[in-house]
Amino acid sequence: MCQLFINADESLWVSKTRSLRVDGVVTSVRLENFFWDVLEELASRDGMTVTQMISKLYLESMDAEHDISNFSSFLRVCCGRYLSMTSDGLLQRDLNEPLELVDSSRLLQEEQAHSQLRQSRRQKKGQTLN
Repeated sequence: MCQLFINADESLWVSKTRSLRVDGVVTSVRLENFFWDVLEELASRDGMTVTQMISKLYLESMDAEHDISNFSSFLRVCCGRYLSMTSDGLLQRDLNEPLELVDSSRLLQEEQAHSQLRQSRRQKKGQTLN
């Protein structure tokens, strides 16, 4: 199993810092290349640049009164959730389908149901191991 990860392209885990302007303020974000690639895919689905999408995520998070003091972690989780939803079949990895057209409410409910199912399976596995 480890070879699957150890023998991956080393450039994926190299960090890269990008300077960008968010809400008129110049800031920098440091992420691994893997996450920049996923953000590029996410942004392209809605015809945006990565900087435009990050700005939109930041402003919408602020409007929702989220504490995003560790914005880089927030972006990593966004990437992970996107990949998880595509892996679970909840979302198609179709670059021609803008994410802004996705039924977010339905998708969030389905994601929650998948999460509860995984948790239930983990609990059952734990019971059988004891």
